[in-house]
Amino acid sequence: MDPLRLLLPRVQAQPLLPLPAGVPAPSVRPRLVPRRRARRHRNGAARMLPASAVASESPWTEQDPASGEKEERFDWLDQWYPFAPVEDLDPGAPHGKMVLGIRVVAWYDRGAGEWRVFEDACPHRLAPLSEGRIDDKGRLQCVYHGWCFDGRGACKFIPQAPALGPPVHTNSKACVASYPCVVQNKLLWFYPRAGPEHSDVLQRKRPPFIPEIDDPSFVTSFLIRDMPFGYDVLAENLMDPSHVPYAHKGLFRGLPRLVDPGRYEYDEEGGVPMAVQVEESSVNGYASSQGPGYSKFVAPCTYYGSPASKKSENKPHLMIVFIIVPVAPGRSRVMWAYPRNFGLWLHKITPRWFDHIGVNVVLDSDMYLLHLEERNFAKAGIENWQKSVYVPTTSDGTVVAFRNWFRKHCGFQVGWAAPTVDQLPPTPTKDKLMDRYWSHVAQCTSCSAALKAMKALEVALQVASIAVVGLLAVAKGTLLTSVAQRAAVVSAAVLCFVASRWLADFIQKKFYFEDYVHAYK
Repeated sequence: MDPLRLLLPRVQAQPLLPLPAGVPAPSVRPRLVPRRRARRHRNGAARMLPASAVASESPWTEQDPASGEKEERFDWLDQWYPFAPVEDLDPGAPHGKMVLGIRVVAWYDRGAGEWRVFEDACPHRLAPLSEGRIDDKGRLQCVYHGWCFDGRGACKFIPQAPALGPPVHTNSKACVASYPCVVQNKLLWFYPRAGPEHSDVLQRKRPPFIPEIDDPSFVTSFLIRDMPFGYDVLAENLMDPSHVPYAHKGLFRGLPRLVDPGRYEYDEEGGVPMAVQVEESSVNGYASSQGPGYSKFVAPCTYYGSPASKKSENKPHLMIVFIIVPVAPGRSRVMWAYPRNFGLWLHKITPRWFDHIGVNVVLDSDMYLLHLEERNFAKAGIENWQKSVYVPTTSDGTVVAFRNWFRKHCGFQVGWAAPTVDQLPPTPTKDKLMDRYWSHVAQCTSCSAALKAMKALEVALQVASIAVVGLLAVAKGTLLTSVAQRAAVVSAAVLCFVASRWLADFIQKKFYFEDYVHAYK
């Protein structure tokens, strides 16, 4: 599948963020920069980099706080965390996930017409409620012993308790922890502190809000996927624009060829300096810019931006939104969306699963690199990140900004909500590491439905090929009297069989596993 083209003004550097597959690039008026003398590129007309993109002799390094200065600590528990896109949640069943080191279950409370997020453990014997069901009264039922809970987490029914005995279900020990939650920007968010003192947290603090996602003139669709490396590695990767032409070689066609003043040799991928400027850094995140593009990190989960200037009326505008979720040591989750106010007809006719195929290839292309990179960081000691790496150019500006934030305000650690062994899991085989089914397809309603339909079609084609051969054997001397008729039937059988084999291979590669070998890209 051809990934999406990124068409930018001639005078600007490469975008902060890559465009996903299938999205047409908006037309953007170029921002003028001072004219500089340029050499012609071997593949076409020269394009000048802004003067600020030229590499400086001063390297980008992390700066220590002034002597005696105390950095504000980031409170990981006083934040909202995304559970999943609402479009991927079936209201007829509970859904379990791990977020910030705790297992939670989301389910739809029909009585209140709202989603609920509970601790994923029945108070009876700690069985996972995510393996339960919604009973005929709209309550969450644990399928181990049948205990039922309402939307507030109160136990409403214990089948093993005598009806004429004491009301043991009213004991506080029979309740399950219920977390504050809200649907915003098409995502279900929850706050990882339970208890009545946190029930009104929405009045004090809300999840980060991106107006374009809810704007009726924009279209937005999310992808969700679990990643086999930690939160910090995922975050710095998604914030790094300069890796795109290399780690994702050939996946983003149409990237402009830019000219670096004084350079005589250009590689095939077209990597060049990028003038990334970081602004407004604080405990709550930071903002950055690159040419007319901009991006913003709202700690700890939200990173969004645009390759063009900020939205204005009656102009095409596209954003890239990354939701970065800490799951456990060595594990994270990404939710990817690209709100836009153009190409709306394409959004309506393109199924989500088709779009997800292209995005999953992008995620696959550097997944193994990042998994091993994290282990190299761990070997050196994550607190030694500054000493272990060499980041001398402004192209790494947002990466350094994130590592500065992670060091200054978090002490290089995610504040897990539950006791967690801070040890990376072992590296599995590549087919398990890059598995698409459990990391994405099983969580995506569109891809799950497409997989089910394609498997049914595969079986139908196989049955059809056998049936056609059977028809040939039965009707050889009666209905099929000519050589041409028999040849047509045989051809139909062969075509059905070949189509079924092609479809089986397509299903395996697009919904389960396809290796990505950089050496041959």
